[in-house]
Amino acid sequence: MTEPLNNSKQQGSFYEQAALNYLLEHRLILIEKNFQCRLGEIDLIMQDRQTLVFVEVKYRKSTHFGDPLEMVSRTKQQKICKTAQVFLQKQGMNEYNTYCRFDVVSIKGPSASTEITWLKNAFNGV
Repeated sequence: MTEPLNNSKQQGSFYEQAALNYLLEHRLILIEKNFQCRLGEIDLIMQDRQTLVFVEVKYRKSTHFGDPLEMVSRTKQQKICKTAQVFLQKQGMNEYNTYCRFDVVSIKGPSASTEITWLKNAFNGV
């Protein structure tokens, strides 16, 4: 991986793209990137067979302050779930007619030697 610029927004985009590439390699299909509504944002919305997957991407250069997987707080989980409901409604879907899953992709380490961890069903949602 080439080192991203120091701007945190550019770094976020860089690591979200790395997570997207990783998920595409694992045969998921991209539905939407950075879905936003007034309730929040979902980094990636993917499809894994018949399941819609809402993905939160977390990056940390080191684990000194904790693993990226630990950085998705209960409050953040709730925001993601509410945002997912808005996405489903806009698509004419709901939790009763659509299989949904909430995953976290953790990226840690400097860009030259990053470690990517994909946690399926990281938390319960919709």
